[in-house]
Amino acid sequence: MRRKLLVLVLVFGAALALAAVAHADNGGFAPATPHSPNAQDINTSYKLIAVFTGAIFLVVEGSLVWFIFRYRNRGRPRSAEGPQIHAHSRLELIWTAIPVLIVAVIAAFVLYKLPGIKNVPSAKAQGGPLLVRIDAHQFYWQFTYPNGAISIDELHAPAHRVVKVEIHSEDVDHSWWVPELGGKFDAIPGQTTHTWFQADRMGAYRGQCGEFCGVYHAEMAARVVVESESAYRSFLSSVADPLVLGGQEWSGVCAKCHGISGQGGYGPAIASNSTLVQPVGLRRIL
Repeated sequence: MRRKLLVLVLVFGAALALAAVAHADNGGFAPATPHSPNAQDINTSYKLIAVFTGAIFLVVEGSLVWFIFRYRNRGRPRSAEGPQIHAHSRLELIWTAIPVLIVAVIAAFVLYKLPGIKNVPSAKAQGGPLLVRIDAHQFYWQFTYPNGAISIDELHAPAHRVVKVEIHSEDVDHSWWVPELGGKFDAIPGQTTHTWFQADRMGAYRGQCGEFCGVYHAEMAARVVVESESAYRSFLSSVADPLVLGGQEWSGVCAKCHGISGQGGYGPAIASNSTLVQPVGLRRIL
């Protein structure tokens, strides 16, 4: 009776833990809700694999629990051996063929979906994809638009427009990842990687560097702001102002390490730095 109670408590505790994780906000078993065709294909592939692996888990663990109860010790000595069964060819063929078929189905489905994830649509009706260059730095993202405008940590794009991004790294390995708009793509020094998205609704999408790139890796957050075509063009006009870009560079680049008021954090303080305060020091820098 004590063993049964212990097993029931463990099963109940595991069920509560799994339920809590499954319903956690932005952190459950399922990926983020997709809002781009390539992200939708990734989500569909994930669900197919989850169905197979979930079924395997239930069959294997269910059989294990059933065997524990069905063939538990009924007063027999612990040293007694059970009946030995050898060479059940049909059973061995079955449990070899089933995993092979499962892997084949998963591989075929993923390969079928892969072109839709990887290949950039032509978007002829929109005049071709919008090309944005992404430069990853320690510890910020820089976005360069077709007209030469630059923004820091916040990428703006029109809704329903195909956006192709070219990903570069200026120092160490990084990884561009906005879960709702697609998969994870590495930024490697000396190489250029590509991905794309086509957001189906306006809003802000959270992104994060998916590769440990240094002690301030957590600060390499990004946002993709999807807006109307007119709002997008207005944004490009606004960042053409050097003061606006300067403000973005301070808050998105300098202040992350040196503090929003220059008081220092990870990097040395700027507000009380005698080298920067003294006129001689300023002339030396300039």
